[in-house]
Amino acid sequence: MADVTWRTSRRIIVPAGDPTPVVMGIVNVTPDSFSDGGRLPGVEAALDHARRLAAEGALLLDLGGESSRPGSESVPLVEELRRVIPVIQAVAGAVDLPLSVDTTRAEVARRALDAGASIVNDITAMTGDPEMARVVAGSGAGVVLMHMQGVPRTMQHEPRYDDVVAEVYDFLARRVDWAVAQGIPRDRIAVDPGIGFGKAIGHNLAILRDLGRFATLGCAVLVGTSRKGFLGTITGRGVGERATASAVSSLAACVAGARVVRVHDVAAAVDAIKVWGAIRGWPEEETS
Repeated sequence: MADVTWRTSRRIIVPAGDPTPVVMGIVNVTPDSFSDGGRLPGVEAALDHARRLAAEGALLLDLGGESSRPGSESVPLVEELRRVIPVIQAVAGAVDLPLSVDTTRAEVARRALDAGASIVNDITAMTGDPEMARVVAGSGAGVVLMHMQGVPRTMQHEPRYDDVVAEVYDFLARRVDWAVAQGIPRDRIAVDPGIGFGKAIGHNLAILRDLGRFATLGCAVLVGTSRKGFLGTITGRGVGERATASAVSSLAACVAGARVVRVHDVAAAVDAIKVWGAIRGWPEEETS
C-alpha cells in the first residue's frame, strides 16, 4: 500500500515508498459546520487557525465554505466564493503547505485553484457539476472522490445498503475509471469512502474494518472520521469532546490502509501516528 503516489502537477502529496500517513487539517469557514461552525468568521481568524494546524504537524490543509453536515442546505455560489476565496489567497501566501478546496462546484474549484489551492475535495465524486472534471484535468490539480448516499440534507435519513463495503467500493471504482477517462491521471486521484455521509454506525464500522479493500483501487485512500456522530454514539461524548476518539479512529484507519486522514485535532493525530510509527520502526533514521 505504501507504493501508491498522490500528486498534483506541482507537488507530491503522498510519496511512493513512504509509509507515513499524511495528516490533513480542516479549516472550516462556514457558519454552520457540525463541529466548528462560526469559529473562523474572518480571513485573519482562518489564517491564524491554518498557521496553528501547520505548526501542529499538518502536511495538507482542507478549506471549505459550504457545510456538508447532515441536514445542511446548499448556499448560493456567490456566498461560497465570498467565504472561501479570500481565505485561500491569504493562507496560500502565508503557509507553505498544499491546500485543498472542499467544494462541489466547478466555478469555486477553478477560482480556488487560481488563488493557490492545488487539490479539489469533491464529496459528490464529480457527479454534482458536469464541468468539474474539465477544471481538474485542465489545471493539473489533485482530486478527492468521495462516496455519499443521497445529499447532505437527507443523507442520514435511514441509509440502507445490502453490502456497504462492496457498494461503496464499486461506486468509487467506477468514478476513478471515469475520471481517468476524462484525462485525470490515477496518481492525481484519492478516494474517500465517506464515513458519516449517508451511513449508519454499522456501515461506518464495516468500512473501517475492511478499509484495505479500497487501497486495491490503486489510489491513495483518504479517511475522515474526525468528531463525527458515530464516535459520539460509541463514547457518549459531545462534538467538542471527541479528540481522543478521533485520534484513535484516524490511527485505526491508517493501520488499515489510509494514506491521508482528515482531522480537526491535528496534534492528537500527529502524535498518535508518531507513536505508531516508532513502534513499527519507521522511519529508521528517527527511531534507531
